[in-house]
Amino acid sequence: MKDITVSELKKRLDKDENVFVIDVREAHEYDEFNIGAENIPLGALLHSIDDLEEYKGEEIVVHCRSGKRSLSAKHALEEAGFKKVRNLTGGMLEWQEKYG
Repeated sequence: MKDITVSELKKRLDKDENVFVIDVREAHEYDEFNIGAENIPLGALLHSIDDLEEYKGEEIVVHCRSGKRSLSAKHALEEAGFKKVRNLTGGMLEWQEKYG
């Protein structure tokens, strides 16, 4: 599935659209700044993909600091059969640059 930009995700969240967002950064990064996503660090996500089975048919947006770890998360979820996974391009770096 096509990746999503910071602007696109912000608009959707502002409209309260039903999007499951996973932040794959480490807990200390999440504690410093977050957008309210579910925090599942990449290492934990890779070992617990089965726990996300209930979201298999839903759109999932994964993000990290810059977009690299979340791209790995996207690929892992797709390999596990998730069809609607999008990576947030630019990650939290771009989000903070645009929205503070």
